[in-house]
Amino acid sequence: MRKSSTARARTAVLILLTAAAIMLLCTYVAYTGLPYLYSLLGAEPDPYWKQAIFAAVFFILFVGCTGAISSLMSKRHMIVWDTIQDAMRRIAKGDFSVSIDLPMDEKDRLGTIVSNVNQMAVELGALEKMRQEFISNVSHEIQSPLTSIQGFAKAIKQENLSPEARLRYITIIETESERLSKISDNLLKLTSLESKHHPFEQIPYRLDKQLRNVVLASEPKWLEKKLDMEVELEPLTVRADRDLMSQVWINLLSNAIKFTPEGGTIRIGLSAGEGRARVSVADTGIGLTEEDRQHVFERFYKADKSRTSSGGGSGLGLSIVQKIIEMHGGEISVESRLGEGTVFLVTLPLEAQEPGA
Repeated sequence: MRKSSTARARTAVLILLTAAAIMLLCTYVAYTGLPYLYSLLGAEPDPYWKQAIFAAVFFILFVGCTGAISSLMSKRHMIVWDTIQDAMRRIAKGDFSVSIDLPMDEKDRLGTIVSNVNQMAVELGALEKMRQEFISNVSHEIQSPLTSIQGFAKAIKQENLSPEARLRYITIIETESERLSKISDNLLKLTSLESKHHPFEQIPYRLDKQLRNVVLASEPKWLEKKLDMEVELEPLTVRADRDLMSQVWINLLSNAIKFTPEGGTIRIGLSAGEGRARVSVADTGIGLTEEDRQHVFERFYKADKSRTSSGGGSGLGLSIVQKIIEMHGGEISVESRLGEGTVFLVTLPLEAQEPGA
């Protein structure tokens, strides 16, 4: 409201100054031009008529000047409006390279509109680029298992194929089918989370108990790789969607197990600080390069493409994790060095009161 009042005041002052300048100009022209005209005519009217003629000439000059300026301003506004309409038509047709290049004052209303149209084109262009990349990634992720399924399905038709080879091909088809199903499920889940219509029921519960249950549920996997599991959990209560948060811990722990060599160590910690719960999932695994670390939460990004693909990964897990954390008002970050392991740190708001159970 204050900005609008200031703009109106500035406009009013500008109009008054312009009117005063026009009046001074018209007065000067009439005052100097009429005596010269009288000398050319060789006659000079009496004072009464001189005053009337002066007033009439001043009025004609003033109306003419203001009309000319108004016409120029209207023409300029029409040019700006035509340019804006053309830009909007191009944007509506999907051309987001639009940029209105006109000398405008951004404090002026038209200048604000021009600035907003340019900003809208830039943001829509960025969204369109993301959409195209998303479609390209989805197509690539789906095409890979489909190609494998198609190829091995044709191989099974061979009459001279041994039972061992046939069983191996069927196993590969089954694995790739499960991978396709996982990609589909994750895409639907991510879309649901981003639509803001996903069921989201926050309740207070003990986060340390949930983390301990996730560790115990994954025990067969980390025992199989002879991993040391170090767990240090402070009793803490958070208000969150229990099922969604369970997906977060399962994903982070599964990644730690997957990318930690046999005999390595995984450390899970939970502590409180500054009114927030801090969960860390650290491993002594293969680690990430600096480039991988910067992109690890992006959709379909795979730091270790060969291992992730063989493990049935879709590159969507950490994107889902990040979205769930953000829905809870939390944050997630990663620290890692190639060959030295990875640490994921999650912070969540703490519940003020501990529940009885």
